[in-house]
Amino acid sequence: MSKFVIVAESGADIPVEVRERYNIHIVPMHVIIGDETMDDGTVSGHEVYERSRALGVMPKTSAATLHGFVTMFDRLHEEYPDATILHVAYSSVTTCSYASALTAAQGRHYVVSIDTKSVSIGQSLVVVRTAQFIEEHPDATVDDVLAFIESMRDRVLLGFVPSDLAYLRAGGRLSNTQFLGAHLLKIKPVIELVDGNFVATKKLRGSMKRAALHFIDHLMSEGTVNMERIGLAYSDGLGQDIKDAVEEYVTKLGFKSFDWVEVGGMVSSHCGPCAFGAVMEKQA
Repeated sequence: MSKFVIVAESGADIPVEVRERYNIHIVPMHVIIGDETMDDGTVSGHEVYERSRALGVMPKTSAATLHGFVTMFDRLHEEYPDATILHVAYSSVTTCSYASALTAAQGRHYVVSIDTKSVSIGQSLVVVRTAQFIEEHPDATVDDVLAFIESMRDRVLLGFVPSDLAYLRAGGRLSNTQFLGAHLLKIKPVIELVDGNFVATKKLRGSMKRAALHFIDHLMSEGTVNMERIGLAYSDGLGQDIKDAVEEYVTKLGFKSFDWVEVGGMVSSHCGPCAFGAVMEKQA
């Protein structure tokens, strides 16, 4: 019988096979194009860009809803009546999903929600490592698991390099504006998650391939990194030559494994096409 059941938002970009392996349940966030609102997970990044271009609009997003969380929590409680439902949340600074989950948890003593202060593959890293911790520590209490998550979220190094800043600008997702004219200077900014906020932290020049490799160096410079794995992400349109160069480079650096995730419609709406991202785990 499951002691914990994990819930996350679709914006975590957790692959289906990983969700199935760890019994992770997903509450959808939403993509808005023109007058149409779609559940994230039902529309790909490619479709988001194609539909947006056809209508001449920028895609928008909205959070997972109170109704979505209530429905999920009630269904899981019926299926796992003795389990703690653990919501490992998308950054509360960037969306009201976490607030909706807290409201949904009122009167449901079996629900616990905690902010990862991360998004996409950063949130995914925290979620999966939490699932592994629970699996490896079958006697862990709720407090044990929450303490692990608090420690783990502080070890996440997450960032990305957008090819087109128009999407971030349209979504109002940058907490500083010094790089918003970067495209005019052919500068590619590094966007990192700092205390849950998107912050432009570094200027990179040159091709996207060159920028991607320098970005990896930049992330590695921010702490002693666990070399077991690096998570890599991309949005629709990133060239295979860039992916090949990244794979060769991270192998050369000594990472023992890597995996790629194409971000879903929600995250694609903010990072824009041809973006590259990576997540690393600092050593404890």
